[in-house]
Amino acid sequence: MSACDAFIQKQPANTSSAETDCWLYRPGIIPYQTAWHWQKQLVDARRKNPDLPDLLMLLEHPPVYTLGQGADKQFVKFAPTDQTPPVLRVERGGEVTYHCPGQLVGYPILNLQRHRPDLHWYLRQLEAVLISTLHAFDIPAERNPGLTGVWVNGYKVAAIGIKASRWITMHGFALNVCPDLSGFQKIVPCGIVDKPVGSLIQFRSTLTVKQVQFTLEQQFSRVFQRQLIPRSLPQMFL
Repeated sequence: MSACDAFIQKQPANTSSAETDCWLYRPGIIPYQTAWHWQKQLVDARRKNPDLPDLLMLLEHPPVYTLGQGADKQFVKFAPTDQTPPVLRVERGGEVTYHCPGQLVGYPILNLQRHRPDLHWYLRQLEAVLISTLHAFDIPAERNPGLTGVWVNGYKVAAIGIKASRWITMHGFALNVCPDLSGFQKIVPCGIVDKPVGSLIQFRSTLTVKQVQFTLEQQFSRVFQRQLIPRSLPQMFL
């Protein structure tokens, strides 16, 4: 068993398409509010029809700050105006974070009843996806005991914040590939005052979002034991 495989907790093999397939959407750069609305629609559809397959949306956002539902505003170090990126409070867990182009964002909408109805397990699986993705580029990614996310040489390169309702997940992870990190200087990222934020290009200077996304898709499929099926966005989203 490899070091990466040690992060993955296996589930029994399934046979039906809803239990083996995961739809994959790659919409590009999308405003946060738009993708947030999409997530809520997709979750609602799966509440009404539990036979719908799991789904993974991979995208980037224009600059935006988001706070988890219990986040403390003291970690936002500026007064929002029309000239600053939006600051939105959303229903995920966690404190404030920043999204911008160059950051690969993933929103898995999974029915954990098909996997394991355990949010701690789910968080560790998301970390496993990210860690194994970075290991594929010889980047020494790891966990930081007691903290959620992924770290490289003391820098936090990926944040995770989720919500689950009736064991159907939304929100997800943000991996800093090649973003402008200056937006993080206006907040205390994830409420952690003594840990710097970093990006993958600090360690592999030529990496692009497209390269990392391709590898992440492979690792997501492996960790969650699902076949990713690329799909066009439903007409209601266009």
